[in-house]
Amino acid sequence: EFRVNAQKQQATASKEVILSAGSIGSPTILQRSGVGPKAVLENANVPVVHDLPGVGENLQDHLEVYFQYWCKQPVTLNSKLGLISKGLIGTRWILFKDGLGATNHFESCGFIRSRAGLKWPNIQYHFLPAAMRYDGQAAVDGHGFQVHVGPNKPESRGKVWIESNDPEAKPRIHFNYIGTEQDKQDWRDTIRLTREILQQSALDEYRGEEIQPGMNIQSDEEIDRWVKDNVESAYHPSCTCKMGADNDAMAVLDAECRVRGVENLRVVDSSIFPTITNGNLNAPTIMVAERAADMILGKSLLPAANAPVWIHPEYQTQQR
Repeated sequence: EFRVNAQKQQATASKEVILSAGSIGSPTILQRSGVGPKAVLENANVPVVHDLPGVGENLQDHLEVYFQYWCKQPVTLNSKLGLISKGLIGTRWILFKDGLGATNHFESCGFIRSRAGLKWPNIQYHFLPAAMRYDGQAAVDGHGFQVHVGPNKPESRGKVWIESNDPEAKPRIHFNYIGTEQDKQDWRDTIRLTREILQQSALDEYRGEEIQPGMNIQSDEEIDRWVKDNVESAYHPSCTCKMGADNDAMAVLDAECRVRGVENLRVVDSSIFPTITNGNLNAPTIMVAERAADMILGKSLLPAANAPVWIHPEYQTQQR
């Protein structure tokens, strides 16, 4: 049931319903439809169709900060923010589809491990040849550069839940960011390792003073406080309708994306991940959709590619 131009309408399915409303929308719709934790549904005056405790639980997200330096050379995008410059950039893109308007400027990325014992990297970098906010609304007065950086494998878990049966009411969202000691330590490692990387001699020609966090931010307590004051979401909410094994009481979906205990209903979006992916969600979500489409059509898996993957041979004892 939905509204179009304030008119209530209904749609019915002859075979299956595929829910793809995202990691906030999908659990919200399931709960409003009576599928979710019994206590949540009863509190919202929603008749319980199926008590499924994992719906809306297990919420995970990526966080990031802007680690900024002044640039000693006049080569950054901070000089291109005026109306005339932006007009010229836009005109060139419209006419020729090239130039500064043909890129999002996050062209240099990287991953590192924060400590020994990790098999895969857990910190992600995006380099920007400018010092400004993500939305471009605030920039330093002069030339600068920055990396957007944050840990990719948080331990903290949040949740999404409804408090009303009103379909127009917004759900409650509690991300529970940096809620464990390991998450705090990962951020301390992130700040210190990022500072070490950006202090390398290869950047000496360009690197000026540190804008933020600032060289005065050194101790665990100072880093904790600065991160708390400056961290932002990377807009990667996920994992609120997780796929899981038959013996996992919190699993919302089975191995074919079908909602447990409900017939002819699947969820296909980033909410199905058991744990957040070690990077941006876009490509993994496309992969989920492609695989789910084959499941719905009854197609079998393609042969394994067996692509080689490099793993540090001494990862158990060395950080680098």
